[in-house]
Amino acid sequence: MAKAHWMVRLVQIASVLFVLFGCFMVLIYSPFYSGWVVKALNSFVPVEVNEVAAKSQQKAALSEHESLEPGSKLWIARQAYLKLMEEAIQSHNSQNLTVIQARYKALQQMIEEAQQQENEQEEKPRIPLLVKEEDQNSAEQEDEASVAQEDPAQAVKDLLNLNSTENKALMEKYVEFLRTHKIEQEDVSQEPVDEIINQDIALIHEQNEQPQPQSSKPYAIVVLGGGLTLDKNGKDIIVNDYTRLRLEKTLAIEKEYQLPIVLSGVEAPYMQRWLKKYDVDAKLLEDRSMNTCENSRFSSLLLQKKGGAPRVILITDRYHMPRTRRLFALNGIETVPVEAPMPTHLTRWRPSKQNYDHSRRANYEMLATIRDVWFGSSDCREVP
Repeated sequence: MAKAHWMVRLVQIASVLFVLFGCFMVLIYSPFYSGWVVKALNSFVPVEVNEVAAKSQQKAALSEHESLEPGSKLWIARQAYLKLMEEAIQSHNSQNLTVIQARYKALQQMIEEAQQQENEQEEKPRIPLLVKEEDQNSAEQEDEASVAQEDPAQAVKDLLNLNSTENKALMEKYVEFLRTHKIEQEDVSQEPVDEIINQDIALIHEQNEQPQPQSSKPYAIVVLGGGLTLDKNGKDIIVNDYTRLRLEKTLAIEKEYQLPIVLSGVEAPYMQRWLKKYDVDAKLLEDRSMNTCENSRFSSLLLQKKGGAPRVILITDRYHMPRTRRLFALNGIETVPVEAPMPTHLTRWRPSKQNYDHSRRANYEMLATIRDVWFGSSDCREVP
């Protein structure tokens, strides 16, 4: 048999490719493609919790009132204070409790005054030549830090590690201050043991109790923002349909579990306002994150600061869920997925534009997941 002319072969190959491309386009507009992508993501995206990062959530004493930033000087000072309080309780020296608290108040005031002076110095104008040199040095330091970064949970590990060189030195300094700082004994003896001391004593007793097996119950509801839009008047900013549907799902979940609600994303204040209309008060706002990586990282820090939440209910759409669960797991938090509906619904069989909306969303999350797993998220800040 004579060989076909190369031009004929080229036309045959092009025709096959064209037919395959046409079939693929029909599949994308069908109701099946997006479902297959989600099934693949749920099957292959790992959601094992990072054990090192999870230690920051193990206390599991979630409170909506704790306000100290993890890793800050005030936070380290409180750890030193609780350490000495525990020693005083074990030695049955109740009189020393008020002395330690008085020294702790003096330490807090000292730290706050030093921070205020630092802030005032930063606001002063700088000499242009020095500014350029400082900016160059800071840029070099940022480059070195980015090279040294190993994984998305590293910032949380370093921030909360009291045994790190810098934090350990600061901890020892504060412990020494709380042991030796001079306090007027007459003033201290006249003050009764106040409610704050009783709360701190109860906290120390709770931490020293025999550890119980980790409960499988969730400690909070985390809702991820899906975007904002303009109201019909063209002036007011409101939540878009993606965010609204997640909030509607939140109403049902909150009614069932009655847990603290964390709203994550720059949309958080608008989400809080929306929930308020339905008499649901979400007090934990993480309103600085600009992407999914920051959603997980900043929300994890917020939960740690509030006492820890090793397991949370996570609300977002089905396409966003696998990637988000992986990122929360890397930051030490196990998630219970609750899928919020999409603004459009899939058809039963026929291809349609609304099916394509789902396929487009699935493609985006598939590519973003591949990027995160292989290369990491380059636009994710370390701390809020």
